Amino acid sequence: MSHLTIEGGKPLYGTYPVSGAKNSVLPILAACLAVDGTCVLHNSPALSDVDAAADILKAEGAVVTRAGQDLTVDASAAAPAELREDLAHKMRSSVVFLGAMLARFHKAVLAFPGGCELGPRPIDLHLAGLRRLGADITEGYGLLNCRAPGGLTGADIALSFPSVGATENLMIAASLAKGVTTIRGAAREPEILELAAFLNAAGGVISGAGEDVITIHGVQRLHGCEAVIGPDRIETATMLSAVAAAGGRVLLKGAQPDRLSVVLPYFTAMGVRLTDTPQGLLAERTGDLHAPPFCRTMPYPGFPTDAMPPLMAAATVAKGTALFEENIFACRYKQVPELCRMGADIQCSGRLCVVKGVTRLTGCPVTATDLRGGGALCVAALCADGTTVISDIHHIERGYEYFDDKLRGLGALVRKD
Repeated sequence: MSHLTIEGGKPLYGTYPVSGAKNSVLPILAACLAVDGTCVLHNSPALSDVDAAADILKAEGAVVTRAGQDLTVDASAAAPAELREDLAHKMRSSVVFLGAMLARFHKAVLAFPGGCELGPRPIDLHLAGLRRLGADITEGYGLLNCRAPGGLTGADIALSFPSVGATENLMIAASLAKGVTTIRGAAREPEILELAAFLNAAGGVISGAGEDVITIHGVQRLHGCEAVIGPDRIETATMLSAVAAAGGRVLLKGAQPDRLSVVLPYFTAMGVRLTDTPQGLLAERTGDLHAPPFCRTMPYPGFPTDAMPPLMAAATVAKGTALFEENIFACRYKQVPELCRMGADIQCSGRLCVVKGVTRLTGCPVTATDLRGGGALCVAALCADGTTVISDIHHIERGYEYFDDKLRGLGALVRKD
């Protein structure tokens, strides 16, 4: 399997192009299955998760083509087919196809989804919401068998937790349901806004996206449209962590600071100078690196759980002590043993982690156990003395496009083997 070899201790300088957001393009690709027509998604990142979503669309009869950063999806001739286990297990967000399949075809058979193992991520909220819309769902032999013979019907749905995936699934399903659907306690992430904009461009009628309550007026048909995938805020946060840890001066081209309003103050407090420019966000760290303030992950607009591992990696070489509290995933700290192998001083207890900054990290062989943990190991490797070899980088390639090439563009000594 492929691995990354990184020679650390070299400051980063240059321009880093931020890719389209993984967490935006995946639900939009699922929504394409509900569209009777052709959709063009501009600025679509070349990621293994995007390839997996394209494979799912093809299995349902859609035609998917890529030209550079543009993905074209023609689902006009799509037809219901069982979503095989090998496809569903490639990514956790495969469950979001369930709403599109029920809305368009009134039936779906889906194997339970896969993805990073970050602890329990039940899909109960997805299924309960779809049942409220009239779906009959039975579970057995690792499959979800779903039917809505008369189509879905709008309903008032209250989510007990602002689940991003459940909100997206229900938005897509309700777009073709009869009547009006209200989602209360909805997720508010920027990706929700992008999905709503896409569905509205396709003829949907959605209001309230980005707020606690989203209202969807069902329509009979969604038509083809175009959309531009916005910049990836988690990739931006990862590279801010890299600049903080390794030092240097990097323009994060295309980054949108308003997507990271909660995250940016952490880097400023650490000693990273941030400047909003017409081209993107300029990050510079030449002086001492200080420990970040208490980091407590929460649903949006709180600190994003996906941005925590790379920030923790930067904190390992900062002056002082940092405290992290993870409130989204039960197993978000899988990168900690690998960071400690490099010389980090980290103690974890339950949801809390205490990081005492050390003078230096030392490169060694480490393993990426999940996507964002892999990003954290890259951050640590860039500032470590000597050579770090990161294995199982298929996790990293799920969410960071051409990462080795883009790091080399900043002067980093990175090789993919």
